[in-house]
Amino acid sequence: MSGRGLLLATMEPPPAIEEEFQDWYDTEHFPERRDCEGFLTAGRYICLEGWPRYLALYDLEDTKVLHGPAYGAIAVHKYSAWTHRIMAKVWGQYRADAHQVYPGQALMGDKGRAARVVLWRFREAPLSAQHDIVTGLAELYEGKAETAQFRLFFAEQPDGTSDFIALVELRTPRLAETNAVAAFGSAARYVDMVNVYVPYTRRAEGAFPAKK
Repeated sequence: MSGRGLLLATMEPPPAIEEEFQDWYDTEHFPERRDCEGFLTAGRYICLEGWPRYLALYDLEDTKVLHGPAYGAIAVHKYSAWTHRIMAKVWGQYRADAHQVYPGQALMGDKGRAARVVLWRFREAPLSAQHDIVTGLAELYEGKAETAQFRLFFAEQPDGTSDFIALVELRTPRLAETNAVAAFGSAARYVDMVNVYVPYTRRAEGAFPAKK
């Protein structure tokens, strides 16, 4: 597969460490990845409908980036003590190291900023489900004024299963129709997550200047 890569992660901190979780993500974990060689876009999102509450998305030149020296310097065996402590406590962890299979080379925001990002996950879906999923996404979103773009990714998981991840960038809070899942035909059986996210902002830069 020669399309762009994607690194996706979901998680939710327990209330007792919410503030520390945001400090860790905003000042260490997210900047390390945003500034890593081969990472093309980086964004954090907060869930309006669904769970877990936090989503991070990174477009990659390709998935080989995650096996290269630059990422190796900040990941896995190089995790900080802070990362180990936080990650041991968060809930709802899901990670996808995925190839973009449709349209292939698009990046987040290529069609402008998104007011909403809809995440569809097709869990343990075989590669043969791709056609039905793309067809369903096109039926639901293609050519609609509310849709900026949609992309589909295929992730092979460490346990030998595979997932499809669809990311739909919307210009308005338009929700899919009540019978939307029917558009995916036989692939509908694999849907196990449909979450709606908005871009995360903790504090606008300069909004609260230090008191003199």
